[in-house]
Amino acid sequence: MDFIFELPADARGPTGILVFVCRLSKMVRLAAVRKSVTAPQAAQLFVDNVIRNHGLPEAFVSDRDPRFVSHFWQHLFRLLGTRLDMSTADHPQTDGQTERVNRVLEDILRSVCAAEPTKWSVLLPQVEFALNNAVHSSTGFTPFYVAPGLEFGWGRG
Repeated sequence: MDFIFELPADARGPTGILVFVCRLSKMVRLAAVRKSVTAPQAAQLFVDNVIRNHGLPEAFVSDRDPRFVSHFWQHLFRLLGTRLDMSTADHPQTDGQTERVNRVLEDILRSVCAAEPTKWSVLLPQVEFALNNAVHSSTGFTPFYVAPGLEFGWGRG
């Protein structure tokens, strides 16, 4: 899980994207956010985009963004029975999978939004679909193909 910020001002108000990536299936979920997104808002987006569609992951990898290090997140994961694994400070490779998705996502947005850069949040669902419908080099399959075969449920703690 990671944020991309400093995107062009969007007509709807968002200036960033919250990116979720499944480590197994490579499934991507995207949520447009404002720079001022809070820990509770990010937690709700996690519930709406990940738990609702895929169940609760056993572990969760994130960088040390203050929104994720907060007591709220620590409490949420303890309550839900899952682990929050933080990447090493100044070592983005720990969550390299999400960092790679971020680079691809930024390239796609630059391409599809070249004509209308203030409408990127409107196109986010189509971009998410395209990412999930592309064959991933590490699995040889699309995330859409891999994910339905998974048995999602509550974390095992």
